[in-house]
Amino acid sequence: MGKSRRRRGWPDLPSSLAGKIVDNHTHLPLWEEQIPLVEGLRLSLDEQLERAKTVGVSALITSGCQIDELAPTVRLTEQHPQVFCALAIHPNEAALHAKVVAKAPDGQTYSLKPWHENYSLEQAIAEVYEQVKGCDKAVAIGESGLDYFRTSAQGKSAQQQAFRMHISLAKELNLPLQIHDREAHADTIRILMEEGAPERTVFHCFSGDKEMAQVLAEQGWYASIAGPVTYNANEWQRDAARKIPASLLLVETDAPYLTPHPHRGQPNASYMLAWTVRKLAEITDKSEPELVSQLLSNTREVYGQAVTALD
Repeated sequence: MGKSRRRRGWPDLPSSLAGKIVDNHTHLPLWEEQIPLVEGLRLSLDEQLERAKTVGVSALITSGCQIDELAPTVRLTEQHPQVFCALAIHPNEAALHAKVVAKAPDGQTYSLKPWHENYSLEQAIAEVYEQVKGCDKAVAIGESGLDYFRTSAQGKSAQQQAFRMHISLAKELNLPLQIHDREAHADTIRILMEEGAPERTVFHCFSGDKEMAQVLAEQGWYASIAGPVTYNANEWQRDAARKIPASLLLVETDAPYLTPHPHRGQPNASYMLAWTVRKLAEITDKSEPELVSQLLSNTREVYGQAVTALD
């Protein structure tokens, strides 16, 4: 008899964490079509939020990072007490607002959407500013940064321009900056140094090595750890996480992407943060209650009391 096929649906609930935790970066669905359809099932937003609460995820920071998602993301925060948001123009979107269309290193050519045609890069970031100013639950600028995997060489200058503008915006509004850094570590650090990083700077889904972790430690920048740290092949990421001071660690899902082991390949949601937290406790040689308490304290330092005050 052949080997049984592993079920690819939505994973069951893990056991509850030893305290409250915040998903520092996720992408909650703004409409039903954004929810992965797996074995005929879409896990509704309400069910995702209920599962998150059950395992101890008391709040979530969802990222709206393209023009058509900004206002809907703000509305989502108004409808759900436990949902806060970060707003920005994603680096890959920045190149498209600059009307750069060319084949990227990932082999894809990304076409312009109506909002790219209708908004210049400057106008798009001005819209981010207006949406943040009008939202009491916007707690960060993000995700912004550099992505040299999904944008062509011609798009790099637009990404770098947008990154500098977001750094300035975060400082003007006295908000944390959530950074997207993919295959662009050296330029990301260089631009932060040149511009002067915001007081609270977070590397979302930190993907640097232990040498880069040392830079974060020296600068007081936060590393937000996601599901890839749990993957068997990623010992180098675990080595990097050990170099980050406990006071500079955060956790996230980046859902619906980057589902942690043992459910890699299945859709991700905030309730699955528990597996990443438990792996991080193992990596840092901390008890689960000790790490959860530290992560909550760090989250409060970055995003403020309101994000961590919910039961």
